[in-house]
This record gives sequence, structure tokens and C-alpha cells, in this order.
Amino acid sequence: MKKTDMERLKGARIAGRMKQAGAPARYGSGSALESRRERRQREQALGLVPFAVKLDAQLAERLRQRASERGETLDQAVAELLQQALGAA
Repeated sequence: MKKTDMERLKGARIAGRMKQAGAPARYGSGSALESRRERRQREQALGLVPFAVKLDAQLAERLRQRASERGETLDQAVAELLQQALGAA
């Protein structure tokens, strides 16, 4: 058998073992992290909707700094600023 054939077979054996091993518990059902679907359902129950915008890099950094200084999430900081700007506080 040629060296290249042996290496190809070795690679196939390794790939087969990796497929059989499955995913570690931290990625599977034993995970402490909630799935995207669960998070989306929880956020919908709270009345939250995704709202994507494009911002200047400097403005985005100022928003991140403000949120970290106040110890809140970026979502909370942006919501507060929008409420103030729209007069719906």
C-alpha cells in the first residue's frame, strides 16, 4: 500500500471515530445554556423584538462605554436613550 493510501485510511478512521463520539455534554442536552429558541420565546413573552440598526463605529463605542460605566447591558442603555429622545420616559 502506498503511503498516501495509508494516510487517507488513517484520516477516514479518525473521522469515523469523531462522528461516533458525538458532541460533548456542554454542547448537548446537558447544557446549562438555553437554546436560541428558548431565549427567543422568553424574549417574545417579555414583549421584546429584535431591532437592528447600522451605527457609526464611534457612536457604537460611546454606547458600549456608557452601558459598561452604568453596569447595564447595551440593550438597556439603547432603550433608555431612545425613550429619553422620544419623550416616552
